[in-house]
Amino acid sequence: MNKSILAFFAHPDDAEILCAGTLSLLQKAGYNIHIATIAAGDKGTASHSREEIIRIRRTEAIKAAGIIGGSFHCLELEDVFIFYQRESIEKASVLVRNIQPEIVFTHSPDDYMVDHEMTSKILQTACFTAGMKNLLIPEKPFGPVPYLYYTDAVESKDKLGRRIDLSIWVDISSAIDTKEKMLAAHASQRDWLMAHHKVDEYLMAMKSVARSRGEESGFKYAEGFRQHLGHGFPQENILLEILGKETVKSINQIK
Repeated sequence: MNKSILAFFAHPDDAEILCAGTLSLLQKAGYNIHIATIAAGDKGTASHSREEIIRIRRTEAIKAAGIIGGSFHCLELEDVFIFYQRESIEKASVLVRNIQPEIVFTHSPDDYMVDHEMTSKILQTACFTAGMKNLLIPEKPFGPVPYLYYTDAVESKDKLGRRIDLSIWVDISSAIDTKEKMLAAHASQRDWLMAHHKVDEYLMAMKSVARSRGEESGFKYAEGFRQHLGHGFPQENILLEILGKETVKSINQIK
């Protein structure tokens, strides 16, 4: 298996909001970083045409990934039309097999937006089927199944407002400036959030969540995760193995 990490989300800027600090730490630990999205971010604008915003957001995503020497990939599906169906699963599986990551990060199964929740399901299947010979795509299967981690939900809550209970925290205090630079590369989204959500706290909101998750884990800034531990998936917490006990805490250490 390649020494590669795949952060696979719904839209450009999701990875930067949810796990860029951890990606930066893993890059420094010697891993190749790949950031991917299922959709192109074509609905994330209040002023541009679909073609214009896709071009802008792809440029921003490439710039953000490049800050940590990473690559950006997009499956080119549409925002709000991410469904758990054959096309999206096959396209995601193709990319997973091409990269052959050791670790995959994706959205929380519980989040405010259906795009995020569907992406989570799609990536679960793309990882689980990585070694299946008879999945009808030309890319060769590989094994073992990648480690799969779900990130925190946006604003750390599900669609009913309940706080997401994490099981793993990563200290990103040393990487918070890098995370901020990566998110700031998505300049178009400040204007979009202002118009659509009436929010003008793009970077401040990110740091607020990281600070909150840090406070509950004893770090200054933290990103939180839950590991997929279902049948057929690796059971060890490889983040602890790579980054060390000074950087990674589990739920047993927090209680």
